[in-house]
Amino acid sequence: MATKSSSTSVQANDDTLTVCAISILAGILTNVLHEGLGHAATALVTGAKSGVLTTVAWSSDFDSRLVAAAGTLANLLAAFVFWIALRRARGRSVRLRFFLLTSLAFNLFAGTGYFFFSGVTNFGDWAMVVAGLPSHWLWRTLLTVAGIAAYYGAVLVVGIGLVRYVGVPKNEHRRLRKLTFLPYVSAILLACAGGLLNPIGMQLMWQSALPATAGGDSGLLWLRYYIPKGTIPEQPSDGIDRSYLWITVAAALSVIFIFVLGRGITLRR
Repeated sequence: MATKSSSTSVQANDDTLTVCAISILAGILTNVLHEGLGHAATALVTGAKSGVLTTVAWSSDFDSRLVAAAGTLANLLAAFVFWIALRRARGRSVRLRFFLLTSLAFNLFAGTGYFFFSGVTNFGDWAMVVAGLPSHWLWRTLLTVAGIAAYYGAVLVVGIGLVRYVGVPKNEHRRLRKLTFLPYVSAILLACAGGLLNPIGMQLMWQSALPATAGGDSGLLWLRYYIPKGTIPEQPSDGIDRSYLWITVAAALSVIFIFVLGRGITLRR
């Protein structure tokens, strides 16, 4: 009894507001990388003279398969960078490591999940990439199968990172649930708020932005069941303490994200 009580008492607690703030910042970054660095920058470099960038889409007169694919490719490249950064963040604060982990998760799920989404629905970025290609049904099948395999791999990577590098033991089920559920809900609320004022129309938010977030990040809800056996933290599991710096920065950038980028920004080259 004494041993059990001692084990329970040392379990770390994580501040809800700070976890949500970190998740919102990771969500904003993932969105800007996809729409801004991916679609918008690629379009402007390869032929577009101007366009409107919002939280739900990039819109311009110029389009190409490369522009359509660039959003996903930007997320996958960012996920690789965040994975390397997370592995090298040993000894850094648990808040920073959780930010790197959440950014890795959002970018990796966005990148791999889009293959499956477009393959099944014939809608979205990768539907545009394969549109008009010979044996279109085969391309959709390949997208679907590759998406399933890649997404499952992403779930394993994020789960391992959460335990090994953030330092959340597999047996702390309550904490695992909290540190995966809160980012998921935060991402959905951010996507909804960011899309409310977009000038392109609400239909695009319901058809693309919200399903991509709710469906794409759904791996957070069940990844704890697929963390490989034998995965253990590399360092002691500290709780995520309240940080008014993270909360303030998240609040300020959320205002810009919703009321500035959400309304649309015209970019020209």
